[in-house]
Amino acid sequence: MNNRLISRPKGGGFTASKDKINDIIMIKIDSLEKVKMIETIVSIGLGVGLAASAGFRVFVPLFIASVAVYFGIIPVNENFTWVASTPALVTLGVASVVESIAYLVPLVDNLLDTIAVPLAGVAGTLVMAATMSDMSPEMTWALAIIAGGGAAATISGTTAAGRTVSSGTTAGMANPVISVGETGTAIGLSTMAVFAPALAFAASVLLIMLLVWLVIKIKKRVA
Repeated sequence: MNNRLISRPKGGGFTASKDKINDIIMIKIDSLEKVKMIETIVSIGLGVGLAASAGFRVFVPLFIASVAVYFGIIPVNENFTWVASTPALVTLGVASVVESIAYLVPLVDNLLDTIAVPLAGVAGTLVMAATMSDMSPEMTWALAIIAGGGAAATISGTTAAGRTVSSGTTAGMANPVISVGETGTAIGLSTMAVFAPALAFAASVLLIMLLVWLVIKIKKRVA
């Protein structure tokens, strides 16, 4: 038999192969980190958009989020999977309709505003916490309370102040028109948050600034 010599790569060849493997691994890790960062940013945009919507109507964004989770359009925190249940879907849907109709009645809308501000803060916190996935509980609730609850309470307080001015200057006649606009904004902003989170985030910030400016301007004119 003829002995065949098998040539083996020198040590440098093995080192080069290991370096290439390490480079590939690092690239994959870097890619995964970037994907996770993007998912986190999207979750924050989604949460802020829905939370801001809660400032206009407490139950509308919760209902739209429930529908989106039910059909698998958006992810949800594992502690809030109940949002996608049929009982939650029906309850939130009915509550959204009742709330929207009640705001069309003068005087009743002012009474609702007295409890809507704290409820909006709670709703904004919950809906943002529900959509924050792959984050630590501490970070989730911190962002939910500060960004979600803060955005919802700010918008709710501002719209309530505007309705009070409207009630005093128009004897409540303009309130139903304002209420229809608020409901439409809640639906539109919530839908935008589901399908275009980044745009919803930007719109929420602009809405807060615009509403605060409008209320200050109206109060100055009335005074």
